[in-house]
Amino acid sequence: MSDGFGDESATVNGDMFQESNGPTDSYAAIAQVDVQRQEPESLRKWREEQKTRLEALDSASKAAEEEWREKAKKELEDWHVHQTEQMEKNKANNRASEEAFVAESDGDSPGSEWERVARLCDFNPKTNKQAKDVSRMRSVLISLKQAPLVR
Repeated sequence: MSDGFGDESATVNGDMFQESNGPTDSYAAIAQVDVQRQEPESLRKWREEQKTRLEALDSASKAAEEEWREKAKKELEDWHVHQTEQMEKNKANNRASEEAFVAESDGDSPGSEWERVARLCDFNPKTNKQAKDVSRMRSVLISLKQAPLVR
């Protein structure tokens, strides 16, 4: 019995049954829809080719990343070795200059003060471009050397 409003179920001897155009088994109905929705062969081939292409790109990028990591690790180790060598050289230079300074400062003889001042001060204005302007101090020291203060 149909009332005209899209009710396609009918009652036969009190039993309800579904009127349909296809198979009544639900799994068969899903399989039929899958077959109807199956994509064309060209799209399937393209998806497979795209998948293989992407896998190849992924493996290449992973290999490149691993290579970069190894290169960076080697460069870091080289930097540490170079840094250690440089620190050892600086330590040796500092110790040698400290020993020389201590040896020079121990030898106080009268009249050698200006030679010690000249060694400690840099009177060359062209050596330090980044340093502060010390020309006034330099001129004061030179004038004191030429005309010492009388007490």
